[in-house]
Amino acid sequence: MALEITRLHLARLQGPDGLEWPVHGFVVRHPGGAVLVDTGVGGPDQLLSDWRVVNRTAADALAEADMTSADIGLVINTHLHFDHCGQNAVFPHAAFYVQRAELGRAQREARQLYDWFGFMNARFELLDGDTEILPGLSVIATPGHTEGHQSVVVQGADGADILIGDAAYTPRQFAGPPAEDLPDGQASDPRAWRESLQRIRSAHPARVHFCHHTDVTHT
Repeated sequence: MALEITRLHLARLQGPDGLEWPVHGFVVRHPGGAVLVDTGVGGPDQLLSDWRVVNRTAADALAEADMTSADIGLVINTHLHFDHCGQNAVFPHAAFYVQRAELGRAQREARQLYDWFGFMNARFELLDGDTEILPGLSVIATPGHTEGHQSVVVQGADGADILIGDAAYTPRQFAGPPAEDLPDGQASDPRAWRESLQRIRSAHPARVHFCHHTDVTHT
C-alpha cells in the first residue's frame, strides 16, 4: 500500500536570536482518510510576541494540495508547541492523536496555550508510547524535545518515511554526532533527546522529513 506524503508550508519564524525557520506540516493520503501531521502556528498574541511570524492559514496551505479542512478527519500532533498545534481549532471535527504525557505537560506548563488549542469539545485520542494509527501509519515515542514528543512512521514499498517533528531540526543534526548542533532550548531532556535521535537513526528509514527544514534526508 503506497501512501502519498504532501508537505505543507505553514509559516516562517524568526526567533529572538535572528535565526529563521520554515514551519511545515504534512498530509498523509491514506485509504482510511487523509491524515494531517501538525497544524502550524497559532496562539494568543502574547505567546507570539518574541517571534516574527510570517504565517499562513492551514486552509490556504491545504488548498494548494487541492484539499480543504473538511478532508482531514485525523490530526497527529508531534507535540504541543505553538508552531505545531496552533491551528488545531481549524479542524473541530477531527480527532487529535497526542501522547498522554505530552497533553499532561502542556496542561501543567503551558496553560495559556492549552486553553487555545484545547478548544471546547476538542477530541483527543491519548496514546501511551508507540501506536499504530492506521495500517501502514504509526507513531513512535521520541521524547526529549518535550516529554511526550512523538514522530510519525509511514511505511512504503521501499522502506519507511519518518516525519520527525522536532526530534531533529536539520539534516545535519540528524546525521551528525548526537550532541552536534543542539540549539539552546531544543531539548527539555538532552539525554532522552539523544536516545530518541539514535533510535530513529538505528531504524534506517528510507527518508526523513523535517518540520523546520526544506530538505529531505535519504538514508
